Amino acid sequence: MKNSFYKRSFLTLKDFSKEEILYLIDLSIRLKKEKIEKIYKYRLKNKNIALLFEKTSTRTRCAASVACFDEGAHAEFLGKSDIQLGKKESVKDTARVLGRMFDAIIFRGFKHDTLLTLSEFSKVPVINGLTDDYHPTQVLADFMTIKERFNRLDNIKIAFLGDGNNNMANSLLAGCAKIGLDISIAAPKTLYPTKDLINYINSIKKDSEICITEDVNEAIINADVVYTDVWLSMGEEKSKFAEKKVQLLKKYRVNSDVMKLTGKSSTIFLHCLPASHESEVHNLEVTDEVFESEQSLVFEQAENRMHTIKAILSAVIGEYK
Repeated sequence: MKNSFYKRSFLTLKDFSKEEILYLIDLSIRLKKEKIEKIYKYRLKNKNIALLFEKTSTRTRCAASVACFDEGAHAEFLGKSDIQLGKKESVKDTARVLGRMFDAIIFRGFKHDTLLTLSEFSKVPVINGLTDDYHPTQVLADFMTIKERFNRLDNIKIAFLGDGNNNMANSLLAGCAKIGLDISIAAPKTLYPTKDLINYINSIKKDSEICITEDVNEAIINADVVYTDVWLSMGEEKSKFAEKKVQLLKKYRVNSDVMKLTGKSSTIFLHCLPASHESEVHNLEVTDEVFESEQSLVFEQAENRMHTIKAILSAVIGEYK
């Protein structure tokens, strides 16, 4: 396909067509195969990428760094204590400085508005490595993992259990509606996706069945993928509402009985990580039994962050080959 990505920012999956998203997934799979076969085409040779991170990170930081190295680019990590962002300098001014020195920016932070400001004023492609509202590079890796396992993305149903109003639920809804996957979200009503997002999803969905429910049984039946996320996002752990939220979400924990409710032996378990699973004290959103089972593809999913970020960077600023 013609390169429709060149010089575009990657802020949410809402900005891309079904064909574009599917192309990036297939490109990610091709780049993974190249890495396994030790084929390096250096699509990003002589490019400089700013990794601007307000939040700590394992997968996003490592995936971006290795992706840049593999394709011949230099990645410069800029943590919140390394530069003046939000202290002595506005986001707008930081964006204009970085845009004159770097070919692209990968941002991982809190407010989605910060991402939008970076994109507007840097004048270079900005990739969303996570904000409070969306996590599109993760969902691209999720779809890649699903396609690798099932060899298709049609006739797939995802069941997401937990906080239905976080960046992962938002991004999965947008991605599924765009490419035609069915998705059910099981969550307490107080943690449903926003009405604005639901209205948007209903306005764009074509081949997707969307279900938002409090009932785990309703959401989980016939699911090919069971997905969950941490119940307390970064920054929420010390909130006065943290314990109340945990108590509210307890019935949405993924355990072996929940996995059986799908009615399919082929169902896989996904989690964007980090996960709470190792002890009864911290055994929140998923049990260790499920996390460590053969149904769990969480570490394949984690690795695929690297290949999808490489695909995005190659498409938006790289040599198109």
